[in-house]
Amino acid sequence: MATIGLSDMFYAKITENSEGLETYNTPSRLAKAIQADLSIEIAEAILYADDAAQESVREFQSGTLTLGVDDVAPEVAADLLGAGIDDNGVLISSSEDVGPPVAVGFRARRANGKYKYFWLYRVLFGAPSTKLQTKGDSISFQTPSIEGTIMRRNKPDSRNRHPWKAEAVEGHPDVQNTTISNWFNAVYDPDFPGVSGASAPTSAHAETVTPKATPKATASKPAGQDDTGKSDA
Repeated sequence: MATIGLSDMFYAKITENSEGLETYNTPSRLAKAIQADLSIEIAEAILYADDAAQESVREFQSGTLTLGVDDVAPEVAADLLGAGIDDNGVLISSSEDVGPPVAVGFRARRANGKYKYFWLYRVLFGAPSTKLQTKGDSISFQTPSIEGTIMRRNKPDSRNRHPWKAEAVEGHPDVQNTTISNWFNAVYDPDFPGVSGASAPTSAHAETVTPKATPKATASKPAGQDDTGKSDA
């Protein structure tokens, strides 16, 4: 279904352990969204044998995310671009600035009034472009745009794959309401129950079996003897 809007743009800082595996901080609002352009590069290889293509592999390689926003606040620029804020609150950009990768989330309104939600797991931004123009007879808004490189996540999911994007459609029968309501509270982590280490579901109707007591053995009486042990003879 076509989308007709874009809103609620968030980012989450990333903490990496010694192996480079990501932990995501609580998401923060990036800016008010104007536009998001996402382009993807695919690596493709084709195996030829007997003068014909026998196998083909297409894999995600990287992508480019270009965001048009209303403004980039100094604290957001510091988080995304590695710029510094001095003691007077002035944003200082340096040639040595290198921004850390972050996760980026947003949602797009669909024609039916519901939303499609996104998280990009690892994006590395560069310095934003700025266009300034003097005021003329008519008013023309000038807004910044910021471009980042999309990469796959280092941390594998339970299938031992490296996700680069998550998306959920509001109202889809398989998407829970809690998934949508919590989408911007934390970066969504893939959930594949029953795969590679996931605990097996327990039946709610499992029967509890209690072992039966084993009856004690009773010694048999010799033939011709009553209960007192006396002989009939």
